[in-house]
Amino acid sequence: MTLRLRLTVLYGGLFLLAGVALLGVTYLLFTRQVGQRVAVLTGTPPPGAPPLPSLDALDEQARQLRAAATTSLLTQGAIALGAVAVLAAGLGWLVAGRALAPLRQVTDTARRIAAAADPGGHARIALRGPEDEVKNLADAFDVMVERLDRSFDAQRRFVANASHELRTPLTVNRSLVEVAMRRGSDVRELGTKLLRINARNEKLISGLLLLAKSESALTARSPVDLAALVAQVTPPEAEQSLAEAVTAGDALLLERLAGNLVENAIRHNVPGGWVRVTTRTAAGRVELEVANSGPVIPPAEVPALFDPFHRRARVAAEGTGLGLSIVRSVAHAHGGAVTAEARAEGGLVVVVSLPAA
Repeated sequence: MTLRLRLTVLYGGLFLLAGVALLGVTYLLFTRQVGQRVAVLTGTPPPGAPPLPSLDALDEQARQLRAAATTSLLTQGAIALGAVAVLAAGLGWLVAGRALAPLRQVTDTARRIAAAADPGGHARIALRGPEDEVKNLADAFDVMVERLDRSFDAQRRFVANASHELRTPLTVNRSLVEVAMRRGSDVRELGTKLLRINARNEKLISGLLLLAKSESALTARSPVDLAALVAQVTPPEAEQSLAEAVTAGDALLLERLAGNLVENAIRHNVPGGWVRVTTRTAAGRVELEVANSGPVIPPAEVPALFDPFHRRARVAAEGTGLGLSIVRSVAHAHGGAVTAEARAEGGLVVVVSLPAA
């Protein structure tokens, strides 16, 4: 039985019960009023008038009248109730169909997305109408599809970038081996270059695994002091202003977050530049700020710094391009956010904000 049919039966059944109750109350009131006895005045009829009926005859006539009226009331009431019940069921069928039309739209959209070659797709319900339960359901479905769409797009970009990044060092390795075989180069020099490339590959794979882990939901949380973590990963030459900043989360992921920020600030710097690291607590949140005096970065380029495998040209060969992507993923996994602002004098200020424990 479909939901529309169940709603129609429910509407019709409720109306029928209400009609039977109304007919019963009408019957009780009718019999109470008709069943009352009336006073009869008797006397002597005038000369030449027909004789008056007896009291027994009057009672019999009244009884027959009540019986006929009651039968007529019940019969005609039942017929009218049945006809109106059928009409109510028909109207209920139409109303239920109209009320369930948005749900059919949700179902059809879900089936189109499931049958599409691209699971993310761009189909949306975009239901218009009053803010009711069905509208809220459709809006929630649209938000879910939007997140799925972004997730699939990010997955495609990630796979494409990872494939490119992993293919490049393999090609370099093959080229070095071929050149060494042709020219008879020193095996030690060749081994040194291959070890350097392999070390970068290991770092890249570790970064990919950490990025995948940071994008998963946290299963366990424990109090973590960001100041203590930052002190462990920050070199002595960097300026440090570390106040207690306790949050709840995964200590290893948060340590990697702080390490990536400090490493990024040191790598993307100018000769003789500075790095400043600060932790603080404000308004129920803890913050980690890392600033440096690096090269000038156009403000329009700042959002792209958090994309996987994004590296600036000057240091393209020094890192894996996953540092800030891991920072953003770890922060989001802990319910936090990351903001970055380019300094006009050069360098970057990155602030990580997390809920305080």
